[in-house]
Order: sequence, then C-alpha cells, then structure tokens
Amino acid sequence: MASRVDTSGKLAVATTHVSFVCQKCRQPLKLDHSFNTLGQPLLVELTGPLTSNVEDARETLSFSKKSDMAEYEEDPKSVKLTVPPARNEMEVSCDFTLLGETGPGSMENLSHRLKVSSVLFDIMSGQSEVDHPLCEECTDTLLDRLDQQLKLTEDECRDYRDFLEKLLSVENKVDEGALDQELTQLRKEESELLQQLASMEREQKRMEDLIQQEKDEASKLDQEEQKYYRDYAEQKRQRLELEDERTSVENQMQYCTGQLNRLKQVNVFNTTFHIWHSGHFGTINNFRLGRLPNIPVEWSEINAAWGQTALLLYSLARKVGLTFQRYRLVPYGSHSYLESLTDKSKELPLYGSGGFRFLWDTKFDMGMVAFLDCLDQLWKKIGGNMNMPYLIIKDKLQDRETHNAYSIKIQFNSEEQWTKALKFALTNLKWCLSWIQAQGAKQIPVDAGSEV
Repeated sequence: MASRVDTSGKLAVATTHVSFVCQKCRQPLKLDHSFNTLGQPLLVELTGPLTSNVEDARETLSFSKKSDMAEYEEDPKSVKLTVPPARNEMEVSCDFTLLGETGPGSMENLSHRLKVSSVLFDIMSGQSEVDHPLCEECTDTLLDRLDQQLKLTEDECRDYRDFLEKLLSVENKVDEGALDQELTQLRKEESELLQQLASMEREQKRMEDLIQQEKDEASKLDQEEQKYYRDYAEQKRQRLELEDERTSVENQMQYCTGQLNRLKQVNVFNTTFHIWHSGHFGTINNFRLGRLPNIPVEWSEINAAWGQTALLLYSLARKVGLTFQRYRLVPYGSHSYLESLTDKSKELPLYGSGGFRFLWDTKFDMGMVAFLDCLDQLWKKIGGNMNMPYLIIKDKLQDRETHNAYSIKIQFNSEEQWTKALKFALTNLKWCLSWIQAQGAKQIPVDAGSEV
C-alpha cells in the first residue's frame, strides 16, 4: 500500500495487492478471498489430528504422551498422526475477519490479512514435508507423485498381507516329527561337515607349509640364479678380455710375421754395407776408397772405408764359418788391421796417414796385400771353381777383359792405378756378398764389438 498527497492537501489512500510466491517454481500467486477470514473453529480443525470430527480432535489434543504410548503399544499396527498445537499467538487471538476498505483503517486490515495468510501457510507447511504456498501446477504435480507413492505403498501392503496369510497357513500344517527328524539329519550333516572342515583345515595347513617350503626353495633358487648370472657375467667379461688379448696377440703375431717375412727378403749385408761407386771411386757406405790428384780424399775417410771393408769381410767369413789361413782379420773401425799368424807381434794396418808421395811405410801395403789374400780365400770357400770378376794375383787385380793388372800397393804406384785396384777389390767383395746371400748360408750376426 502506498500513500500520496493531492493538491488540495487531503490524504489519499490507495490499496496495493500483495501476492505470495510458489515455494516450488517461485511464480507469484493470487490468493482466493476465502483466505481473508480464519475463525477459531477452522483453526482448531486445521491444527488438530486427522480424525472424523472436531470433538474427537479435541479429545485427542487432551491426551497425554503416556496415554498415546500405551495406545501405540496396544495396537502396533495402527498408524496415527499427531499434530502439534498451533502457536501461542493464535491461541490467544480471537476470530479473524478481514473486511473491505473502510477508509483510514484499510492499512490495518491489510496487515491483518497478511498475518492470517502467513499463519495459515505455516500450519500447512508444519503438517507436511511440503512448503506452502504452492501454485496449481506444482500442486497437481505433487498430487500425482503422492498418488504414485500411495499406489506403491498399497501394493507392498497387499504383498505383505498375502505373505502373512501364506505363512500362517503353513504354520498350521507343520509336522513336528518330520522337523525333528530333519533337524537330527541336519545335525549329523553338520558334524560330518565339521569333520570335513577340520580335515580341510589340516590339509590347508599342510599345503601352506608346503607352499612356504616351496617359497623358501624358490628364494634359494633365485639367489643361486642371481649368483649364476653374476658368475656368468664375470666369466663373459673374462672371456671378452681373453678374446681381446688373443686378438691383440694375433695382430702382433701377424705384424711380426709380416715384418719377419719382409726382413727375410731384405739382404742384411747389402743394407748394412752398401757398396757402390762414385765416379772413379769405389764406395762403401758412402765412404770413398782411394785418392786422385785432382780429388784429394782425406785419409780419415779412406781409413773409415777400410774399416767398413774389413768388417764386411770378417762378417762374411763368420757367416760361412771360414777361418783365414796365415792372417787373422781384426775389424777395428778406422784403425782395423790384420795379424800375422806366423808372427804374433806383427800387425799389418789397414789405415794410413800423411801424403801419398811421402808414405814409405810398407806395413800399410802389406796389410792391403794380406786383405786380398783373405778375400781370395773367401771366394775359394764359397765360389769353388768359379772366377771372380777380377782375378787376384798376389798384390794385383787383373781385368779379365783387358788383361790389365793394377797393384793395390802405394809404393811405386800412381794414385789412379791404386784407386782402380781398390775399386776392383770392392767389386769382388760385393760378388762374394751376393753369392753368399744367394746360397742361403746360415746367417752369423755381426760382431758386437766391431765398430762400423
């Protein structure tokens, strides 16, 4: 209700309709005019129990809780609904009557009408599980659902009733003797089943012991299996290491075999003692043997060449197992010499010093002649009846093609002829070396004490 004031200064009163909403769908409701009045008899009827008349309801309200419990104990099948009394404010109120607008008192009538409607809806909500008010559609839906529940409840009651009747009919036909006999039989079966159960429990215990033993055995087998795999892995590791070692040894052996084969094909003497020529000079290991007027070779180089030549002749003689007659060859580097076997104190040097024209020491000439003698002995040992390229006649070497002979002595000789005789001697020595290698005689190592 709202109030407004007009221009004349008089109070104008307007009536505003207040509506409730549905507690289910929240739609606004328009109440019927019959809800405007609520009398005391209607209030008692609404708040009382669901009985046939008002007097029974009043008597029911006067009963105490003790009488109600006794009544329930007497007839447990009966179902009664006890509704609590209305609120105190409604008990002390008088009859409620809502009138129309009567001028200034219409505001009080509206408040009274709303209060009556609220009390009415509270009473309805308190007597059921449904909150009021409800609209017509929600009410229809609620009634349909209640009808379905009622139908289900009636069907269950009918089933219970039929079952009860059947049970009562069966109880009247029970044969106690047959039941005793059946009970005896069941007890006997129970005893047998208990014995079987005990036997099965013993068997179960035995099987559990066996299972435990098998588990222990399986655990031991697992440990042994793990140990086996560890041993297997260790053996496999050792095998792989041995295979790697064997492969390494095979590779080393293959390499060594290849090196040995290569070394077998190598002429050790040709590699160690390289005899060649350089112009008019014969060379051994790049040391020139001889002198020319226009090429004055140092005596240190000549002596080194004689030392290499003496070492080669000595090594070849040892290889074929030859012992020289009349002389013993002593390779001693740049101071090599020959020792006379007839006169132990006589040494024949294979080295010289000073100028060519002023060298009057005959021992050097005798030493070179003795070297030719030893070379001739070596060839006769290995060559037999074959001839060397240059024939050795005492102190001379003769060319078989030109029949020219060149003395190896220095005295009463020219540098050219002496140098050519030395070149012929180196050529014969190389023939001996090649012949020994071709024959495949047993190799004798070079004397470790000799100086190359």
